[in-house]
Amino acid sequence: MAFNSGSGLATGVALLTLGLWPAAPLLAQTTSYLPPGQPVMSVYDGYVVGTNDVLTIAYHGEPSMTGEFTVGTDRTITYPLIGRVEAAGRTLTELQAEVRTQLTTQGFYLDPQIAITVEEFRPQNVFVVGEVHSPGTYSLAGAMRLVDALAMAGSTLPTAGAEAVIVPAGNEGVVLHSSAAIEREALEPQGPSASAVTRTALESGLPTENIRLHDGDTVFILRAESIYLAGEVARPGAYTLRQDTKTILQGISLGGGATRRGAEKVKIIRVINGERKKMKVSIYDEVMPGDTIIVPRRFF
Repeated sequence: MAFNSGSGLATGVALLTLGLWPAAPLLAQTTSYLPPGQPVMSVYDGYVVGTNDVLTIAYHGEPSMTGEFTVGTDRTITYPLIGRVEAAGRTLTELQAEVRTQLTTQGFYLDPQIAITVEEFRPQNVFVVGEVHSPGTYSLAGAMRLVDALAMAGSTLPTAGAEAVIVPAGNEGVVLHSSAAIEREALEPQGPSASAVTRTALESGLPTENIRLHDGDTVFILRAESIYLAGEVARPGAYTLRQDTKTILQGISLGGGATRRGAEKVKIIRVINGERKKMKVSIYDEVMPGDTIIVPRRFF
């Protein structure tokens, strides 16, 4: 049975607290101590590792386990004994915990104590495009989430649609217009290539909707879909269905409202299961994207 030995309980506890006293390998019982004056390496909890970052993994007293490791385009590093470890997208603390876990579960060390720092940073960015005030490229700062990125882009425009679509790096060719498309992709073996967030739920503060972003992610805020006004309307035509437009009456108001000759009972043309259907509705019924609202003429 392997064990760690030391000449002084107090010294051992102090070194373990610093996280710089390695446990002995299962096949050896060597003891290593922190040399006098050795600086304690700091771990920046919030920093999220990205591809091409150069990391230093320090395991004092184990030269073969200490060195610099570059995060490859496959998002991994290759560490002695355990091989590839997923690094990109993890904080330094999370990566450190993963390396320790693998060293332990694979039977190489009982309680490995390592420290990971970033030797060279590669700029990490997210992209916010579409219906926002300031679309562009933004530096990924720590554990950035969707709300943070939208705030940096000046928030959404009134013409923004109901959903934000997040496409991770490597899926730049994906074209998605709604959560329905993503749900269909989820049924496929490879799974969905993007995530959709309902902005109403996001703005209400639901933490599950505030997705954490990673290096290379693209946030799409799509333009809201349109409705069409015809008949006795002040300004017939196509109008963007805004977030605050909920009812048929509010839809009609986008075109300046009904004329004095407009009837109170209106009709709509709506696509249902691929078929265009004409129906009578109340002006207080819900308006849907793609609806054509027809305000008939009043005859008395």
